[in-house]
Amino acid sequence: MKKLSLFTVLFLAIVYTGLTQVVPEKGLSQITSGYLKKQIDFLASDSLKGRNTPSPELDIAASYIANEFSRLGIKKVNGSFFQEVPLCTKNLDVDGCGLSIGRGSNRLIFKLKTDYTPFESTSDAEVSGNIVFAGYGITAPEYNYDDYKDLDVKGKIVLVMKHEPRENDTCDVFEGKRDTHHSSIESKLKNAMSRGAVAIMVVTDPLNHVTLNPQGYSWPSLSKFKGSITPQITLYTQEVSIPCIQVGENVINFLLGGVDSLKRIQKNIDTELKPFSFEFSEVSSNVKTKLDIKHFAAKNVVGLIKGSDSKLKDEVLVIGAHYDHVGYNEKHKTDEDYIFNGADDNASGTAGVMALAKAFSVSKKTKRSILFILFVGEEKGLYGSEYYTQKPLIPLTKTVAMLNLDMISRNGDSLQILGEKFNPELYTIIKEENNFVGLNIIDSGNEFFGASDHANFFKNNISSIFFFTGTHGDYHTVRDNPDKVDHIKAEKIIKLVFRTAWRIVNENKYYTINKP
Repeated sequence: MKKLSLFTVLFLAIVYTGLTQVVPEKGLSQITSGYLKKQIDFLASDSLKGRNTPSPELDIAASYIANEFSRLGIKKVNGSFFQEVPLCTKNLDVDGCGLSIGRGSNRLIFKLKTDYTPFESTSDAEVSGNIVFAGYGITAPEYNYDDYKDLDVKGKIVLVMKHEPRENDTCDVFEGKRDTHHSSIESKLKNAMSRGAVAIMVVTDPLNHVTLNPQGYSWPSLSKFKGSITPQITLYTQEVSIPCIQVGENVINFLLGGVDSLKRIQKNIDTELKPFSFEFSEVSSNVKTKLDIKHFAAKNVVGLIKGSDSKLKDEVLVIGAHYDHVGYNEKHKTDEDYIFNGADDNASGTAGVMALAKAFSVSKKTKRSILFILFVGEEKGLYGSEYYTQKPLIPLTKTVAMLNLDMISRNGDSLQILGEKFNPELYTIIKEENNFVGLNIIDSGNEFFGASDHANFFKNNISSIFFFTGTHGDYHTVRDNPDKVDHIKAEKIIKLVFRTAWRIVNENKYYTINKP
């Protein structure tokens, strides 16, 4: 990038002095490649074994960050530098599951995996009730469509089809070939629950899909390799649910006399775009899904700098990064590298947030408050940021923006600003402040916009930007080591983030977003 002349720099400084507070040099001077190197070298050291979520090594990293916050004079939030994030593993208790359906004196017991398989969102419960067919299980007033119209399912078990009407139709029905949120299992489950159903059975819609096998969820306990498969860590929620299973052809044969009957019903619904729902005569079912849940916990690390303006101090800018990585290979040869150190991903972003805390801690008071968050579980599914946005320590209504740092230390002098099209006002600030830094901001294409922690804030209508330097051949390999990090580049990026953040926390502005 072409260097700026001294005259240009002075001119811009004069212009910005008239527009906003001058970015403090004392704060900028705290952001150094040496400080970033020190933090990255520790966080990405072999001793932390890849900072898996959860792990003792991740807890060591959390304590290290919190101690640095304390040393810098960063304040605790609600009396702590930590927000505990509840995690769990869920597996199916095979012996505790069951499905039986009866018509009059004829009752069949169906086989787990062969005839039915629970979905991941199923509950730990046993219920009984009559069965009601409710089409696709969709209520979509915006499309003038409701499978539950004039249908009472309270205390009953609902049978619905997957997907949505005219799935392969290009005309303007729902959104043509593009699935709407109504087609998801979660939407169908929540819709059934809201109407008082006690369980939901889902069957593949046969007109558009040949295979009717009950896929449900790939539970480790149902795998032929079940002894060697470990259940995935997920975010633990206490949301109320009901038994939710996918049933196969044998269940359809018993209820409707064959798949062809279901095809005729589906064709009727798709043609008329009207519900064809009904209660089965003298048919009842017993559904039982049993879960084996093991609980864990990890910690978001949080720190606060309180604003000074009487009106703006209750508003907050969130600056965040994830400090977890993917751990290590438990099975490895004695002489091979087995630790995924995660220096760029994301010790670099974590060190950047720590450097920003250091810079703001020595600067004069800002008008708005700043909340620094280092998230856990990003590599597992953005769990730390998801939990924070569900249980915010400061109301999301008071959160004016979110700046996210993830992988900021590789790939030459280029920088991608993901979300620039969705957050034009924040992007304008970044571009203006980059005149003082001189990074090569390139078009990101926003391919990875939903792939890091800012995405959960953006979902909650908070203007959010992702600072990112792109993937590389060492991504998620044992080669992502501290010696590959470009500390000078990381320093430049953090200085740009500091300048951007300084503008946000010292101006009385609010930032619009453009939803994709």
